[in-house]
Amino acid sequence: MHIELPEKRYYSIGEVAKAFDVNTSLIRFWEKEFDVLKPKKNAKGNRKFTPEDIKNLKFIYHLVKERGFTLEGAKTHLKEEKKKSLSNFEIISKLEDIKTQLNKIKEQL
Repeated sequence: MHIELPEKRYYSIGEVAKAFDVNTSLIRFWEKEFDVLKPKKNAKGNRKFTPEDIKNLKFIYHLVKERGFTLEGAKTHLKEEKKKSLSNFEIISKLEDIKTQLNKIKEQL
């Protein structure tokens, strides 16, 4: 899955939900369910997601939406194989981004 977000320090929940094409309520639900998601909150209580939170969200989205894991299965997978799976997922994500960029260049030619 290719997520297009500008390079920033913090992202609002609306930006994140739009990038993942899901409702903001799902992002808030996943925040409660998964310990790895800890967005910062300002004085009003608005969530601000860091790039690290976005990486974790991508991985959770991949497990739940693309691979069909249940929430409990995804939690277990995150705890047991966090480092190994996340590094493999990051490599695959980078390769997919490169593929997307190369396809854009090919279309321009």
